[in-house]
Amino acid sequence: MIFAEKLKSERNKKGWSQEELAEKLFVSRQSVSKWENGQNYPSIEIIIKLSDLFEVSIDELLRSDKELTNKVIEESKHLAYPRLKALFDILFLAGVLLLVIKLIVLFLNKTTSLDVTLAGGSFLWNFGSLILMVGAGIGSGIVKDQYKQD
Repeated sequence: MIFAEKLKSERNKKGWSQEELAEKLFVSRQSVSKWENGQNYPSIEIIIKLSDLFEVSIDELLRSDKELTNKVIEESKHLAYPRLKALFDILFLAGVLLLVIKLIVLFLNKTTSLDVTLAGGSFLWNFGSLILMVGAGIGSGIVKDQYKQD
């Protein structure tokens, strides 16, 4: 039995309309309709919720359809690098923070009588933010390409 048929069968066993199932899953009725017509597949999160609602194993739902199984495997590969992506996001934000601090200090020095100096040397403040942001962008691009290959 393919996933679409299994979903419709389990929903009918419970006596639920597509609308009722959609409300329980916090999705639209159209999504449920597309799943039951084989036009689309739900995410792994929805599959887990369906498993709980219908009191069937995830294995029963996944193994019912080879295409769905492949989709879930593909989605799981995209979760393989979350820490690496987070690292590049942090590096980018650190670069932005350095740039903002430098701009604030420059603004204060120009508009007030304060003479704030930035510790760490001019190279860090002149090029640090650029290096961090560009490096994070390149790293993020590499991770994105890796997602496509996997």
